[in-house]
Amino acid sequence: MTSVKGIVGLRPAPAIVARVACPPYDVIKEGSPLQARLRSEPLSMVHVTLGDAPVEALARLREDALIEDDEPAFYVIEQRFGERTRLGVYTAVAVSEYAAGDVIRHEKTFDDKVRGRIALTEATGHVIGPVFLLTRAPLADALAGALDEAPLYDFTHDFGGGTDLHGIETRVWRVPEESPRGRAIQDAIAREPLYIADGHHRYHAALKGGLSHALAYVTDGARILAYDRVVNGTRPFSEVRDQLPLEPTDAFETPPKHSFALYSKEGSFLLKAQQVPSDVVGRLDCAILERELYPWLGLTHDHVTDPAHFDYYPESALDEMKAAVDEGRYELAIALHPVSEEELMAVADTGLQDPDVVMPEKSTFFSPKIPTGIVLLRATKRPGAAGRG
Repeated sequence: MTSVKGIVGLRPAPAIVARVACPPYDVIKEGSPLQARLRSEPLSMVHVTLGDAPVEALARLREDALIEDDEPAFYVIEQRFGERTRLGVYTAVAVSEYAAGDVIRHEKTFDDKVRGRIALTEATGHVIGPVFLLTRAPLADALAGALDEAPLYDFTHDFGGGTDLHGIETRVWRVPEESPRGRAIQDAIAREPLYIADGHHRYHAALKGGLSHALAYVTDGARILAYDRVVNGTRPFSEVRDQLPLEPTDAFETPPKHSFALYSKEGSFLLKAQQVPSDVVGRLDCAILERELYPWLGLTHDHVTDPAHFDYYPESALDEMKAAVDEGRYELAIALHPVSEEELMAVADTGLQDPDVVMPEKSTFFSPKIPTGIVLLRATKRPGAAGRG
């Protein structure tokens, strides 16, 4: 069903891969200590993904850090975090319209972000950041054999904190496309459609930019965290608190399904959903929250991307959210239960029949993120597409 091929492009020299690899551009907050640390490393790929002069930055990296690789290959990547391990593969996935059902989305995209990714690809001639894709196919079986060989890369991310990639042990194996193992990877991925977990703007940029293939990471196992938020309403929480069916709690922690943990300077509370519809979007906790709490705070959907009213954190950052409230930057912290893979795929499948069916913004946080800079895909255009090839 889904066509993939090996990657041709650029990759870091093994001795310096840890200096080149960086988190995805969209999780590096402007002015953060993480951004400053990444910018202090001259070989970091962040100078390409978020720098003011990406073409010049990539030229420097090609001279000092990157290897040109013209043999199509897959890159099997193992990430170890705590007691867990996730196995996936970097590949080049054929770009097709969503209606074809080969690559299925669950989120809306925003034109300004898409234009930025298209411009970066056009300027550098490479696709820099991977799209994170899920498959129902038993992919791990096809990837596991690569682990018997010596890895191409073996390193631990050291970003000084500020990202879920910090401290993760990473090993990468290069698998030529024409090898028996490479063909097995292709065959396994072709069995099922692929679902965009993270990186909708990256895939949409490949589609609208006329590319034949997008750089992708594919896995059959995902760890989805709740995407929690801190908010400032246009109406103070203190004014409406007594009108809400709140239950005081001893701790601010991830709540059960269809419940919301709230933290304010007045304490911690649990707010249970009053209605849970049956439709695939309406029953999501993000959608319930927007219907049942935001109106009390004077918030509408237009506010959710406004940093004056909202900021977002993975559920692993509950203490940071409490600090944002304690310091007065936001009035209320809200923790949700994480979305399941089944819920995500149900929304995506329904969206094939009705493209207006999408998940609310900031519904999921896939952790750990996929590093950028392990491999770069040389950009090629679809037949008949305008622009550079």
